[in-house]
Amino acid sequence: MRNRRELGEGRLGCLFGLILLLIAGMVAYKMMPVKVKTADMRDSVQNEARSAGQHNDASILKALLLKAESLQLPIAEKDITIVRAGGEIRVDVDYTVPVKFPGFVYQWHFHHHAENPIF
Repeated sequence: MRNRRELGEGRLGCLFGLILLLIAGMVAYKMMPVKVKTADMRDSVQNEARSAGQHNDASILKALLLKAESLQLPIAEKDITIVRAGGEIRVDVDYTVPVKFPGFVYQWHFHHHAENPIF
């Protein structure tokens, strides 16, 4: 009786595993930079909401748009909502980042929300 190695039956499984590993690497390569940029944008939204007592809505909007531009995120003025009511501020940023893969484009949706009292 022959050994499995001699027949070469284990190579197909190894090739399949290697292909899966390459696909996972490509997905991580494409998505990790987007995740880092959006985390930075989320922090900016929270920081602007915290400093609402020192800034008016127009300056908060301008700061968030400048941050989005510096991060190369597709955020427009219509994507940002700023509401002041009852001594609190609520800032919402809602946008979608297209992530291009061979053969298709994944539309990755993000929503950042910050709510803080105004001091």
